[in-house]
Amino acid sequence: MGMHDKLEQLKELRAKVHSGGGEKRIAKQHSAGKKTARERINYLFDPGTFREIDVFAGDPDQNPGEGVVTGYGMINGRKVFIYAQDFTVTGGSLGKIHAQKICKVLDLAMRTGAPVIGLNDSGGARIQEGVDALNGYGEIFFRNTIASGVIPQLAVIMGPCAGGAVYSPALMDYIFMVKETSQMFITGPQVIKAVTGEEVSMEQLGGALTHNQTSGVAHFMGENEEHCLDMVKQLLGYLPDNNRETPPACPAKEPVIDREKLLNIVPDQPVLPYDVKKVISAVTDGSEFFEVLPYYAKNAVIGFARIDGQSVGIVANQPDFLAGCLDINASDKISRFVRFCDAFNIPIVTFMDVPGFLPGTAQEFGGIIRHGAKMLYAYSEATVPKVTIILRKAYGGAYLAMCSSSLRADMVYAWPTAEIAVMGPEGAVNIIYRNEIAKAENPAEERNRLVQEYRDKFANPYVASSRGFVDDVIDPRDTRSKIIDALKLLATKKESRPYKKHGNIPV
Repeated sequence: MGMHDKLEQLKELRAKVHSGGGEKRIAKQHSAGKKTARERINYLFDPGTFREIDVFAGDPDQNPGEGVVTGYGMINGRKVFIYAQDFTVTGGSLGKIHAQKICKVLDLAMRTGAPVIGLNDSGGARIQEGVDALNGYGEIFFRNTIASGVIPQLAVIMGPCAGGAVYSPALMDYIFMVKETSQMFITGPQVIKAVTGEEVSMEQLGGALTHNQTSGVAHFMGENEEHCLDMVKQLLGYLPDNNRETPPACPAKEPVIDREKLLNIVPDQPVLPYDVKKVISAVTDGSEFFEVLPYYAKNAVIGFARIDGQSVGIVANQPDFLAGCLDINASDKISRFVRFCDAFNIPIVTFMDVPGFLPGTAQEFGGIIRHGAKMLYAYSEATVPKVTIILRKAYGGAYLAMCSSSLRADMVYAWPTAEIAVMGPEGAVNIIYRNEIAKAENPAEERNRLVQEYRDKFANPYVASSRGFVDDVIDPRDTRSKIIDALKLLATKKESRPYKKHGNIPV
């Protein structure tokens, strides 16, 4: 066989691999509203940049590519590794070689310091391969763990993801799901019905809405596959390639929203709600904010933005929901985000307006002490630049948890509306002046008088400023310029901590 014939053979074999499970199965994938693995890769990567590896793994007739496409390429000019499960080939099921292909991509991404994307669309373990398939999952889990905090890992669920398969995405940094075409669960509806008698649909049990809104397992929800993959590209733009680099800088853009608007967002009355996202969009470049977990624990707001061209992580209380109280879910949401930003050299800007931790037996029985402690741990542990702006309420332990100076915020600014105290005026007066109120001729009137007196004396930013806990009380219109100054000052920040293998965050 001469070179010409060999090249023809190569061409035929490559065409076989590229055709995946064949026309019928590809048509079935399309009719389910799903792209094929290669179509998804082509959509994500800059044209002509994708390079496939392990092309001829598996049997090209029975199992082309072993049900997973792996390789690397450029996304907006930056190198990214990918593995994309191919549901048209043996249902994208994971066997020994399939797992080895994924492991090779994870190893290469680690060695070269580049992000990795996993497109999950699989029927699960290849049962006929038995323990080899199980071991394959374990090898992937180990690599996900070692890569954590070293390179960004993004999991995209674009079909079923069940049983052990869900734990690789769960170990990665962010999970994206697609409305109505992706599901995640440990045990499917049939097993649940057999064991517990509960009847539940696949979508109710593990659909995109369930995991974005109820469980908090997934961070983003796409209306369709294109929208989902667009969000993946958008997120990558805020992140560095690895933990030794800083996020890419962009040209600075002024906010679209006029800074004068900042004077009227926070109401004068402490009990009135408002949307903290209006404050955020008045200070970020182009008034853009890429929110993470927007449907879950809505009393906290987290996400990425740029300020003066620099990528920042933003954390805020949301007075529009549960009065901005911290609860179990909000604590988890904020803590993991703070740790991610710290791992990847992204400064953290915190907007505080918090009346406290949410009271109630459900919270106490659910372990709010343990969960709230995660926030104290995450903020204290973080060594990236930390800038805090106190907008209004800053009460008790929740004030500390939202990155106070005592948790080593580098700069703390307060608006004139800030109230920094152990607790709110009403609660404080009820405790401090209980006897005086009880003995008064008109207890309600006396309570109101004492509340106003307490508010005038303590519910302001100046007591904390006099102790050095607040660096400056600022005009709300100057918020953006103060943050920019602080980030410039802190660009060279270095902080060393005691040697340890790792801490033991309260999980």
